[in-house]
Amino acid sequence: MDIMDVIDQAKDNATVSRVFGEPITREGVTVVPVAKIASGGGGGRGKQEGEKAGEGAGGGYGLSATPAGVFVIKDGDVRWQPAVDVNRIVLGGQIVGVILLLTARAIVRMTVKRRRRRRG
Repeated sequence: MDIMDVIDQAKDNATVSRVFGEPITREGVTVVPVAKIASGGGGGRGKQEGEKAGEGAGGGYGLSATPAGVFVIKDGDVRWQPAVDVNRIVLGGQIVGVILLLTARAIVRMTVKRRRRRRG
């Protein structure tokens, strides 16, 4: 596969149709799904001259899609409804919990040291 083929595929995959899904209409309500798309590609090519002549090639491509939310259209009004990432919420809670535990541990240690100094 040629490097230019990889680049063309990358352009084809990162299109508006990937970001905005097909609208869904039921009972007078239209929902348009939206995603965050990130893509990237790379490539290489080489040919050396001299004693160690060789040929090279390379290529790569990555695509990531994450739900962002939906546009809800009802009676002519458009409303944005963001997608909730439960994993991010859980991770944030865990980070806050660890910080609270470390802070509590530091406070307890300082309190114990102060009491020992007063006694001694």
